[in-house]
Amino acid sequence: MIKVNLTGTEQTALVTLYGKALESRRPNSILADREADRAVRLIDYDFSKLRMRRRDQQSCARRSKAYDRRVLLFLDNHPDCVVLHLGCGLDTRAYRVDPPPTVDWYDIDLPDIIALRRRLFPPRAGVQVVGASVTDPGLLDAIPDDKPVLVVGEGLTPYLRRADGLAMLRRIVAHFPAGEMLFDGYSPTGVWMLQRYPPVKASGAQLDWSIGDPRELERAVPGVVFDCEWWVADADEIKRRYSPMYWRWTQVLFRITPIRRLGRGLQYHFGSARSGDG
Repeated sequence: MIKVNLTGTEQTALVTLYGKALESRRPNSILADREADRAVRLIDYDFSKLRMRRRDQQSCARRSKAYDRRVLLFLDNHPDCVVLHLGCGLDTRAYRVDPPPTVDWYDIDLPDIIALRRRLFPPRAGVQVVGASVTDPGLLDAIPDDKPVLVVGEGLTPYLRRADGLAMLRRIVAHFPAGEMLFDGYSPTGVWMLQRYPPVKASGAQLDWSIGDPRELERAVPGVVFDCEWWVADADEIKRRYSPMYWRWTQVLFRITPIRRLGRGLQYHFGSARSGDG
């Protein structure tokens, strides 16, 4: 067994790993994340103190499935690309989406998280793990700059300071010829609510960066173009889990701007790289 002692923001990596593992044990699992389940069984940790409810497990799985869908779409259109999986935590996306060998994939997170990843997950061809802050100004220095990039920041933005996050995006746009960006956006009210979400509250992590109007990033990061806002349950595999009446009701709610912006996915591009979805 692997003894784990993570606190604060780093502890939230255990929250999402545990939620996906529990959801993946269900017969009708949305995510079927066998690597997450295997990893949890290797860890010596009292997961009960994370206060994961069943709906939290389902939420983790739905969001990751929706991200996976968009990642796969980009890879289909750009099989020779770089993927920056920023703030990857203990997510096993590279195992789930199985990128082709032409993809240079980078799982990037703080050194303690990456050290744990190395112990939990087997090496995978084409995937490099990098122990560094995603806001490190030198992060991109050793990463090739001659391919389009897909930037994936699932669950990342609220944990960054706004100035640091914007500077990170500007460096990415300056480094790569073209690319697409996928990350979460929470309005100020959404960040306030997320801060009080039981698993986040239990970790002691402090949240900061809110994104209300998605076009504010176009003004703050020259070259970036806003494509769409998307709901984390928009994958076809997830739609089928709902009754038609409930699905229609959620679609109505998503069209109400203040409700939608409490927490949704955001998609941007720069240069000519677009997946065409959204």
